[in-house]
Amino acid sequence: MTTKILIVTGDAAESLEVLYPYQRLLEEGYEVHIAAPARKKLQFVVHDFEPGFDTYTEKPGYTWQADLAFSEVEPGAYAAIVIPGGRAPEYLRNDPELRKILKAFFDSDKPVAQICHGPLLTAATGGLEGRRVTSYPALELDMQAAGASFQDVAAVVDGSLVSSRAWPDHPVWMREFLKVLRATAPVT
Repeated sequence: MTTKILIVTGDAAESLEVLYPYQRLLEEGYEVHIAAPARKKLQFVVHDFEPGFDTYTEKPGYTWQADLAFSEVEPGAYAAIVIPGGRAPEYLRNDPELRKILKAFFDSDKPVAQICHGPLLTAATGGLEGRRVTSYPALELDMQAAGASFQDVAAVVDGSLVSSRAWPDHPVWMREFLKVLRATAPVT
């Protein structure tokens, strides 16, 4: 059984939503790979809230080298997938290679962790139909349009799918995801 975990992301992903699960999963003993549209240095961003703003702000965040291009990913080699948020999912959902990867994980009922705007990707594959999820609260209508039942809570577990609202919910999200992951792909 493999203990490799795939994180799929791109430019303008939320720094914390990529790097927190990356480091947390490494700490648990999993091998973690980051895949993007191409093997390149990615530019992540930091989202925060400013007094008087109706929505979040965005500033440049960390840069990180992608290990793989989506076209190089063999979904069967991975035990689970993590889908961070930020703005990256807005354009990544149009990538046919990524949609094939996500479909393979859902078809195999492998653990999927998604956060913030990440569910835009799983919605694009039809993977949310009939599921219970959470996401960034502004996506409630998008989740409903994808056929999901939206819940505005820190984390929702629906079988092998674990979703969360945003980076402030990391501890609850990763705790729930690790329960699912340890049951299907324990590190020995």
